[in-house]
Amino acid sequence: MQFIHYKRCKWEWSLWSRDIEEEIVPLCRELGIGIVSYGAVWSWVFAGKAIVETLPPDSSLISHPRFVGENLEKNKSIYTRVEKLAKKHKCTPAQLALAWLFKQGDDVVPIPGTTKIKNLDSNIGSLAVKLTKEDVEEITNAVPIEEVAGPREYNAVRNTSWKFITNTPPKSIKA
Repeated sequence: MQFIHYKRCKWEWSLWSRDIEEEIVPLCRELGIGIVSYGAVWSWVFAGKAIVETLPPDSSLISHPRFVGENLEKNKSIYTRVEKLAKKHKCTPAQLALAWLFKQGDDVVPIPGTTKIKNLDSNIGSLAVKLTKEDVEEITNAVPIEEVAGPREYNAVRNTSWKFITNTPPKSIKA
C-alpha cells in the first residue's frame, strides 16, 4: 500500500523494484516529500534463500511471479551479480542493497524489516558500506530493471498498484 502523509511517502523501492524512479521520486523531491521505502532488501532474494535454497512447499513465495519457473531461473543470474559485487565491497548482498538505497538521497529512508536480531545487526552493518558514485552506478547497472523477470506484485493484487489508479488528476492541474 502506498500513501503520502505528513510530507513522507511510502513506496517499494529496491535494486529490483525501481518503477518509482521516473515519476514518483522526482515528484516527491519537487514537493519536498521524504521517501520511506519498503522492500529494500527483499531478504529472501538478496539474502539468497529463494535463489540458493529450495523454498518450503508452504511458502507464499511459491506463487510469487518472480519465483516461478523461468522467472526464477532468470533472476538467479541477477542475484549472482549482486552477490559478486557484495563480495567486492566486503558485505552481504542484503547490506549492498541497503547501502545502494541509502545512496539514492538524503530524503530516502529504507524500512528493511526483519524478525531476527542477526538480520537487524546485518541491516545496521549496511551503514558501514561506503559506496562511491561509480560504485552506485556499477550496482545499478548490474541489475538492469528490464532483466528482472516477473512482476513485483502477486497476480491477485497487481491492479491495485499505483500504476493503475485512474482518479489521479493530470499533473497540469494546479490545486
